[in-house]
Amino acid sequence: MSGKRSIFEEVGEETPRREAPKGGMIDKGRRGARGAVRAWLLVLFALVVVMIAVGGLTRLTDSGLSITEWNVVKGALPPTDQAAWEAEFEKYQAIPEYHLQNKGMSLEEFKTIYWWEWGHRQLGRVIGLVWALGFLGFLLTRTIPPGWTGRLLGLGVLGGAQGAIGWWMVSSGLTGQMLDVASYRLAVHLGLAFVILGLIAWYVFCLGREERELMQARRGREPKLFSLSTGWMHFAFLQILIGALVAGIDAGRTFTDWPLMAGGFLPVDFWMPELGWRNLFENPGFVQFTHRMAGYLLLAFSVMVWLKGRRSANTATRAAFTGAFIALCAQVVMGIATVLYAAPWQVAIVHQLLAVAVWVLIIRARFHSQYPLAQSVRG
Repeated sequence: MSGKRSIFEEVGEETPRREAPKGGMIDKGRRGARGAVRAWLLVLFALVVVMIAVGGLTRLTDSGLSITEWNVVKGALPPTDQAAWEAEFEKYQAIPEYHLQNKGMSLEEFKTIYWWEWGHRQLGRVIGLVWALGFLGFLLTRTIPPGWTGRLLGLGVLGGAQGAIGWWMVSSGLTGQMLDVASYRLAVHLGLAFVILGLIAWYVFCLGREERELMQARRGREPKLFSLSTGWMHFAFLQILIGALVAGIDAGRTFTDWPLMAGGFLPVDFWMPELGWRNLFENPGFVQFTHRMAGYLLLAFSVMVWLKGRRSANTATRAAFTGAFIALCAQVVMGIATVLYAAPWQVAIVHQLLAVAVWVLIIRARFHSQYPLAQSVRG
């Protein structure tokens, strides 16, 4: 339809046409290097998963106390000659773990556990370096998407805190008061690793779609499903922390029958009065029983969340909730196998990696309930 004409305008005179509105204005001038940042975060994600696996193997091989000092710079270089190896071995021989568990260990046997712990710490340095180079590179080139600088900086801060907590954990096993590291410190260390991994996963999901797509998708969010998946995520995180307590005191190798524990519903010495509140962290029977009960409750809650997720009108959301539920069921089966086989490292590490998969898939389901993918009317 033509616009209004002036009464003094010649009939034959051409009027300038208005420019049609352009799409994509939300992203104009504010997109940043979303693809490059996402690729960098995917590298960090993979490194953190490997870090969790190496950390688990370090714990399963009782290697975590083989390095008795924390030196960020000098610690990057391992012993290079016989004298240096003997000096490291002498430091290890001075701690309780050697006298109570590894008395008579040879230097060659010490080298095996040393390399596990050194590799674990070295991988932490690599992750820190990858984060620093990537963050500074994007910052200097001004290609960080608007609103993302604080989030990406926060990952680095959490990574630095993780290194400090790692030493806080190791130092608890060097004081002479216990054989291994404190289980609650191990739980904090592992818990923070899962927090970092979860944040990276969420950021990767967000950067995988344009800002305008996320804004449009948010209009179709499913609030009840989002709340349920948030509770599911927190419940799974709690179970991961309890699992860390189990690993910290080798409780998974104490009672190896299922569904009972030493032939009864409650394990022998379920509560030791002399331990008091320390039963929560140091009593293998209490800790493993708690892990089992929490697992059953988590499974029941997961069934309810999955049934709710199946009612979503969005195909991708339904698939996301189903995938997370299947992974959790597999984790339950693997947990039972870990108990029945007395937690050999090959089975225990699969159990830990499945926890990573469950964690990330639950976060993915939560993301889909918040930002459902666009689909046709027919689905």
